[in-house]
Amino acid sequence: MVSRRQFMRGDFKSRPPAPRPPWSLAEELFLAACTRCGDCVPVCPTRVIVIVRGYPEVDFKRGECTFCGACATACKAGALQNSECQIWPWAIKAQVANTCLPLRGVECRICGDRCGTNAIRFSPRLNGPPVAEIDAGACTGCGACVAPCPVSAISVA
Repeated sequence: MVSRRQFMRGDFKSRPPAPRPPWSLAEELFLAACTRCGDCVPVCPTRVIVIVRGYPEVDFKRGECTFCGACATACKAGALQNSECQIWPWAIKAQVANTCLPLRGVECRICGDRCGTNAIRFSPRLNGPPVAEIDAGACTGCGACVAPCPVSAISVA
């Protein structure tokens, strides 16, 4: 279903909200609080925060989030709130699509090689290469696995 805000912007596609920078408020609260100043963009050391349709989003095709907190520190409007009592900066996790190469009989483990938390494991299977599986409990949603995937089979949402 298209939200009122999407309709007003002429965005008629029903899709999940874009990944916001870490420690973002809930989507509607984020959109209300964000002043579109862009202060979070230049402070990101990995340059994964970009402005899309006026608001900051995380583009994991550019790299990974290190959770350094610089974006939240730079956000004077309070749309990003990094509190010491908050353990996780967001609830998003990596997901593997049907286009994953091992599902097509091709050996590939590059996503697992890039995962710093070892949240991607490869289960052996008969008559084919091991398939990537995401351990949601170990995945931080950093996006390190997204850019190196040769077929864009990994997403973070």
